[in-house]
Amino acid sequence: MSSSIASFGQHSSTAEEEAYRHIQQALRLGRYKPGERLIPEDIAAEIGMSRMPVREAFRRLASEGLVVLRPNRGCIVAGLTVDELYEIFEMRSVLEGLAVRLSMPRIDDDELDDLERLLDRMERAGQSGSNDWVVRHQEFHGKICALSHRPKLVHQISALHVVIEPYMRIWFDYIEKPLSAREEHAALIAALRSGDAPHAEQVMRDHILGTAPMLAEFVTPGE
Repeated sequence: MSSSIASFGQHSSTAEEEAYRHIQQALRLGRYKPGERLIPEDIAAEIGMSRMPVREAFRRLASEGLVVLRPNRGCIVAGLTVDELYEIFEMRSVLEGLAVRLSMPRIDDDELDDLERLLDRMERAGQSGSNDWVVRHQEFHGKICALSHRPKLVHQISALHVVIEPYMRIWFDYIEKPLSAREEHAALIAALRSGDAPHAEQVMRDHILGTAPMLAEFVTPGE
């Protein structure tokens, strides 16, 4: 019996994780809009599971600020106000600046070459008009942050990227950014190459904070 219970627990956990990843991905891609109500029965049918794992996934997403659970209204997709967007970018600037500082002892020519290749991919995606630009942009930042060897720090940074990804995709559709983006990220690579940790940290922080005003105009204030 204990084996059956353990098996059920594992299955339930796996189903909840599947539901969580499915909904999170849809939110990141902008499939669900701020203020939209998520119907657990519809999502469960789409994935091919019962409602319970979907409801558990809602709770997890709510704890991350991606949805809001409201009495009598159910699960509502969260939106960002302009103030909240600025707050997220302020948090990102501090955390990713810290990640840069911690990464510096591990930045060598091979890592710099990898970053140059990621930047080239980002530029190609931007020139093609593909939404892959957002993915390549996250890969570039993720590469630097991973070199910090601080898993909890990287997790927090990743969570912030998830929250703003839908807005980044909207931003990409309306602003011609590839050229300016390449210049800014090339400047970041140059700062990393310099070996000056405080300087590289400041360049990262300035880069992130400078993005917020441009993105803010596309944020619809939440209720």
